[in-house]
Amino acid sequence: MTDPTSAEPTGPGPEWRGVERALLPLRRLVLLGWLLPLAVALGVLLALTAGPVWALFALLPLVPAGWGWGALARNWRSWRYAERADDLLISHGVLWRETTVVPYGRMQLVEVTSGPLERRYGLASLQLHTAAATTDATIPGLDPAEAERLRDRLTELGEARSAGL
Repeated sequence: MTDPTSAEPTGPGPEWRGVERALLPLRRLVLLGWLLPLAVALGVLLALTAGPVWALFALLPLVPAGWGWGALARNWRSWRYAERADDLLISHGVLWRETTVVPYGRMQLVEVTSGPLERRYGLASLQLHTAAATTDATIPGLDPAEAERLRDRLTELGEARSAGL
């Protein structure tokens, strides 16, 4: 049985958890923070050098902003993670879905970061470092309390699993 809004099974498999909804407006703010000033600067430059009619071409950066608005929503919905007995699964992607499996015994460092914009939106990111750089993983858009809980749990499980190495 599958949930129609998710590509992940909801049956007896792992329990998938999504990231916080606040990640979507944060990423949209960053998108507009780059493209709107670009449109204004381009409009002023074109108006001064080529004339006011040419300044209408400054609206072109708004096309990717409109497309990105919807693309960010699809990307936000694609982020999922699941804790299993021996590893952590992280899945994301719309066109190209990527699922990363991080074994608890391979974790070397688990860190929680939260930049100024993330703190403003009440978010944190969890970064997992392993011995192999290709399996490092990040979970963005977590509630800070959940990120700390996950960090503590993963650190505890990592220490328990790697004790035999």
